[in-house]
Amino acid sequence: MTYFHWIAGIILALAWASRIVDAAIGMPSVADVSRPEWDRNPVSPTGNPRVSIIVPARNEEETIESGLKALRALDYENYEIIAVDDRSTDRTGEIMDRLEQEWGDKKWGAPPFDKLRAGFLAGVARSGRGMTPSFRVIHHRELPSGWLGKTHAMWSAANEAAGDWLLFTDADVLFKPDSLRRALAYAEAEPADHVVLFPRMIMKQPGEYMMIAFFQTMFMFGHRPWKVADPSTDDHMGVGAFNLVRRRVYEAVGTYAALRMEVLDDMKLGKLVKNNGFRQRNVFGADLISIRWARGAMGIVNNLTKNFFAILSYQSWRTLLSAFALAFLNLGPFLGVWLAHGWARLPYAIALASMFLIYLGISRRSAVPPYYFLLHPVSSALFVYTLLRSMFLTLWNDGIVWRGTKYRLEELRKGLV
Repeated sequence: MTYFHWIAGIILALAWASRIVDAAIGMPSVADVSRPEWDRNPVSPTGNPRVSIIVPARNEEETIESGLKALRALDYENYEIIAVDDRSTDRTGEIMDRLEQEWGDKKWGAPPFDKLRAGFLAGVARSGRGMTPSFRVIHHRELPSGWLGKTHAMWSAANEAAGDWLLFTDADVLFKPDSLRRALAYAEAEPADHVVLFPRMIMKQPGEYMMIAFFQTMFMFGHRPWKVADPSTDDHMGVGAFNLVRRRVYEAVGTYAALRMEVLDDMKLGKLVKNNGFRQRNVFGADLISIRWARGAMGIVNNLTKNFFAILSYQSWRTLLSAFALAFLNLGPFLGVWLAHGWARLPYAIALASMFLIYLGISRRSAVPPYYFLLHPVSSALFVYTLLRSMFLTLWNDGIVWRGTKYRLEELRKGLV
């Protein structure tokens, strides 16, 4: 048993310590566009490039108006907003139509009609800009076979977009007025073909803090944001809240038609961009964009249930192996430091110290206090449960139900990228 403790402990210590060293070296290379140097206009050979912001929405009546008003208040001169009502059964489409009617009658020269407009007018005064962004609504009444509702919504909107850049976002994301301008300034300065801006997570309950801290820890462990810009690695990135991609690149990788049945469409768009040799970047932005991902710990469990089996390509053996690896990696250090004896506890202590340093680093970029490290075993158990739950429910239901639409497992597997 002593040999087992030493072997398991050394594996865990190497896994966690190597990642914290890698992150300490690499994370400073990830830009933060909320810094003063990015408070400027984008510079490109053709002037300020046009951006098409695409917002798919299904049954988002609680958040759609505030989200669209925040987009309307962006302090960038050359953009359009295309909102897609994807077969909503609530007031989402009605709200979109009302805003389209209201905004079609208003001009920037008029007094501000809400507080959000003040941020835009400040930007106009600073730079002399004054262009009205157009706003269009697309209504989908039916979903063609072979498509997910969200990917079809984004694909159809992109077909009508006029922008040099396409920004795919979600209906519940809140944008600060300077968010797009700063991200675009960075994209053109690099230059980059695809820019992912990490959102600030709005958390209100202890369970949300606990689960999001664990998710961010594992996300950093598995995806290495500091390696995304390195063309020699497979590390790629995509975030549904802010995927900004050049139109020519979007078309070169096959558009959303190549992702028509991908539940993880945001990450898979990033994978296509990276695998096709285009320049991908991810950036921090403090609270330039914000989102409340879920309500409570079980809300996060429910949100991830549709995703986890998809991450593992709907393969049961990979899911079971991953559940074991997830438990070993995250629960092993806590169990080992308690069960082992003498010096055999040392590698487990190193693993725990490395894990705590990751929490400490995350606390500098988010509102999660580092002491949530103490709840890591609880969140680990919940994530293992979510992984197994995702597999069981998908197999039991022969597919997933997403926003009221059933997608069969056979079609999901055929549509994997």
